Amino acid sequence: MPDEIKKEPRGQRTPMVMLPYQQRWMADEAPVKVMEKSRRIGLSWAEAADDALLAARKNGMDVWYIGYNKDMAQEFVEDASDWARHYNKAATAVEEFVFADEDKDIQAFRIRFASGHKVVALSSRPANLRGKQGKIVIDEAAFHDDLAGLLKAAIAMLMWGGRVVVISTHNGEDNPFNDLAGEIRAGKKPYSLHRVTLDDALQEGLYKRICLRLGETWSAAGEAQWRAELIESYGDDAEEELFCVPSRGSGLYLPRVWVEGIMDPDIPVLRWSCKDEFVTFSEEIRIRTTAAWIADHLAPAVALLDSNDPCYFGEDFGRSGDLTVIFPLQERPGLTYRAPFIVELRNVPFEQQRQILFHTVDAFPDFRGGALDQRGNGQYLAEVAMQRYGAHVIHPVALSQPWYIANMPPFKSAIEDRSLIIPGDGDVLDDFRALKMEKGVAKVPEKYRRKGRDGGQRHGDAAIAAALAWYAATKIDAAVMPQVTTAPATRNSHQAYQGRIPLEAY
Repeated sequence: MPDEIKKEPRGQRTPMVMLPYQQRWMADEAPVKVMEKSRRIGLSWAEAADDALLAARKNGMDVWYIGYNKDMAQEFVEDASDWARHYNKAATAVEEFVFADEDKDIQAFRIRFASGHKVVALSSRPANLRGKQGKIVIDEAAFHDDLAGLLKAAIAMLMWGGRVVVISTHNGEDNPFNDLAGEIRAGKKPYSLHRVTLDDALQEGLYKRICLRLGETWSAAGEAQWRAELIESYGDDAEEELFCVPSRGSGLYLPRVWVEGIMDPDIPVLRWSCKDEFVTFSEEIRIRTTAAWIADHLAPAVALLDSNDPCYFGEDFGRSGDLTVIFPLQERPGLTYRAPFIVELRNVPFEQQRQILFHTVDAFPDFRGGALDQRGNGQYLAEVAMQRYGAHVIHPVALSQPWYIANMPPFKSAIEDRSLIIPGDGDVLDDFRALKMEKGVAKVPEKYRRKGRDGGQRHGDAAIAAALAWYAATKIDAAVMPQVTTAPATRNSHQAYQGRIPLEAY
């Protein structure tokens, strides 16, 4: 039995497995049905239950599930497999195979039933649905690139008895998914429309079910606190993500669900903020204080770097207002790039930023390249980094409209494809969500400012540093790049700069 449901204590009635809104959804057998929903309400899980039962029946049909990434596809077909076992229906183990789309091969997952039918979950958005037959499930439809084209191909199945299911949270007022919901409401499309907000789900027992699963006692106060914390975690996106209200002309470049999909909560964010008077301290005190912070926070993180993986970094500069963010990336198998940690510096003097940057890059086991913001005062740090490590690996970048036009689309694709892994941190999420389209250019608007969790100002700094890191990792031809070494003369001159404190002290 799926582990979402546990038995209640003796003497209490075990509840229905599905909550009322899930039951209504599964009971609706309209040829085309659409669900606009809140996140975290278990709708895709209920859909998997329905589809496993459909495919298991002799008079059932094949089910084709279309998510927008591999993880969604794999999770859905595994849920369907769990439900098949719960129903005691004969089904094969989950199979992984390659689905031939019209323009590329994509990864897919499948379970076969004794009925002769199957559930197939696809890890991309194939346009080549024509020729297939059965039920089409389009999940998180608002985040597909060509929803109109996908629906056109799916609707063609109806004439042979197929069915089409569209499920999604909203992604902006001008999104085709919002247009579809509006057309159904206006009577222009003869489809079935469901709508479940977070409050709808709570009213029908969502939090009680969560407590049951976790073995906790439900209380009205606990539910109210859980609701408040969830809304707070979504911030400005709560209306859209939890209450089915599409955002108005936001121009947001990266859907929240994409950014959350590449976040790893185990990746640390190393933060250091200096008081205004720190810059007036003697050079020796500043160096030693910085060395102590490095020893306590940075050194343990760099010690965990994989010695076999190439390293890159991006850096967005800030001094007294915005942050400086140093964003390392290590290349992983399969050309995935993971941030082992990131560094955020607030109000840190120029020379101490240099001290921290040099310690970080010196510790990279296989340093391949870095890109630094050279606008304004950032030119100093970019220049000394280039002098220390060489112009063949350090790229000072003047962030400009042509640079954004050329480099933000590949950065967006890396996020959509989950080729980039970043820290699971609320401020980092907000920074990525600060990217907007302005006159056809993706960037952080100049007037944008947001208060971080520490009360300080942020200007999308982590997102820009990550974009620079991606640029460094993908624009440098490592195959022809010479081995990076630090010349003794450079180290000696840097040691002389420190006076009596040797380089090894930090």
